[in-house]
Amino acid sequence: MLVPPIKCQGIKTRLVGWIADSVVWDGNGVWIEPFMGSGVVGFNVAPQRAVFCDTNQHIIAFYDAVNRGGIDADMVRSYLNIEGKRLSKYGADYYYEVRNRFNADKAPLDFLFLNRSCFNGVIRFNGNGEFNVPFCHKPQRFSKSYITKIANQVRRIADLARQNEWTFERQDFRATLADATQRDFIYCDPPYAGRHADYFNRWDDADELALNECLINTDARFILSTWHSNQHRINANLPGLWANFNLITKEHFYHVGANEANRKPMLEALVTNYDCPSRPYRERASQISLAT
Repeated sequence: MLVPPIKCQGIKTRLVGWIADSVVWDGNGVWIEPFMGSGVVGFNVAPQRAVFCDTNQHIIAFYDAVNRGGIDADMVRSYLNIEGKRLSKYGADYYYEVRNRFNADKAPLDFLFLNRSCFNGVIRFNGNGEFNVPFCHKPQRFSKSYITKIANQVRRIADLARQNEWTFERQDFRATLADATQRDFIYCDPPYAGRHADYFNRWDDADELALNECLINTDARFILSTWHSNQHRINANLPGLWANFNLITKEHFYHVGANEANRKPMLEALVTNYDCPSRPYRERASQISLAT
């Protein structure tokens, strides 16, 4: 399992095997991700050709620099050694100094530092586009082993990008999906409708409808990752917008809440426009219920 160096809420690390087993594709086209986020699914599928896109320019800038050789594992190790010692010495004051510096200069390595030392690895920006996640209260965060782990994650992605034909683009999902062909495969992991706190920009019903229209009209096969239900409610878009597609589900926990007792399970859903031979579909999206 390749764990990416940039974390984000909703990361699919523990679901990669399930998602990858549901991909039906010969690999001859382009793997397309209009909502890259952490990139964990595409990185582990490791297609020969891929386009990773996101509207968050900081994620794209970081991975594009890795792809082009502007950031490498040795550079990450050196940077985190220096910044980690400063964090250890000055604590929260230094974290907020780096946060202010990043909001002014947008340096990709500062983004990595903040992502790995902020509260729960959350990516969140305010209305002015400023990173605003608080400190994790762990000034000794960057131990030697932790830095080595992050540097190795960067090295593995750099190696894969060099061996394959990967590009990283900042653009809206509509532009990304417009180029998809019958030979390609689309993996969509948008912000979850009805459950979105600011990640980088808003996601509302109009965005979900626009995505639905794009995927209805695409010639490519696709998987849409979304949420099915929790103990309290159902994702109303499944029997609504996505009613004519196929659906499989899996229970999953997201470890974001500060109090572990508040981290409730959620039923994850994969919506596809094809049959998946690796696992029979239990229902159509139009037939969901809390009992599923």
